Amino acid sequence: MAAMEMDSVECVSSVEDEEMQSAASHTNQHAHPHQYSSKPHGLVASVLAPTSVHELLECPVCTNSMYPPIHQCHNGHTLCSTCKSRVHNRCPTCRQELGDIRCLALEKVAESLELPCKYFSLGCSEIFPYYSKLKHEAVCNFRPYSCPYAGSECSVTGDIPYLVAHLRDDHKVDMHTGCTFNHRYVKSNPREVENATWMLTVFHCFGQYFCLHFEAFQLGMAPVYMAFLRFMGDETEARNYSYSLEVGANGRKLIWEGTPRSVRDSHRKVRDSHDGLIIQRNMALFFSGGDRKELKLRVTGRIWKEQQNPDGGVCIPNLCS
Repeated sequence: MAAMEMDSVECVSSVEDEEMQSAASHTNQHAHPHQYSSKPHGLVASVLAPTSVHELLECPVCTNSMYPPIHQCHNGHTLCSTCKSRVHNRCPTCRQELGDIRCLALEKVAESLELPCKYFSLGCSEIFPYYSKLKHEAVCNFRPYSCPYAGSECSVTGDIPYLVAHLRDDHKVDMHTGCTFNHRYVKSNPREVENATWMLTVFHCFGQYFCLHFEAFQLGMAPVYMAFLRFMGDETEARNYSYSLEVGANGRKLIWEGTPRSVRDSHRKVRDSHDGLIIQRNMALFFSGGDRKELKLRVTGRIWKEQQNPDGGVCIPNLCS
């Protein structure tokens, strides 16, 4: 999805909490923000099965761990079921015909193994039976995050400090500190609406990072504008925060309140679920005033943290003061 340049963008962010620090200084507090690497550290090696057994369960074609059905040729060479269909029924080791022989002995060995999560080096200390490992890794809380930038198909993954630095340095995303924001979006020809991201801004408040998206896209036959917030962390943590967005002019306004979505949910998934402030083009032009030939939208908002009332157990907002 190609990014569409703005003619003019003004941003005013207010700092309203003494606990807040700049995005750069927060990133520096993490001594080694990093991209994800699946190579096991020394500690992982101590809990893995003996190397020889582990190598037996490694497919010689894709080098991934093999899961039933595990196939073998007449000479005993094994490979995974996915790769079997790729090698045209020929053993990649001895070139003999594979047939449909299952390696039941190796499947039994796999059943007896317990292995650490592959995200051990990122903090996961769980150990799982061999056949449960993949299921856990798909939802592991320590798995790396994908880059939240929606203007390109960015394949970068890593922890949050690494991605914050990546957004700032590689995507040149604006970074702001504060829990309130005030953006003015101007576009000279609002009728040229494409499926394109307009802007991503990162906010740092309450010691966390939030991504504010604003974009134009087609909703059916009608072009619309949408703004929404994503939390740079897991869904469980995201539920601790709320946000509001407001746009208006000429005595009218639209207000959206909600919980930020986790960046675990892709930008497209959030957008297509319409989980945010949606402004129809006619309303956007009405808010813009004038001759309705230029888009001029001012979107304001704030982020707050929900806190449990120790007496009544009711959530009360913790606003920036």
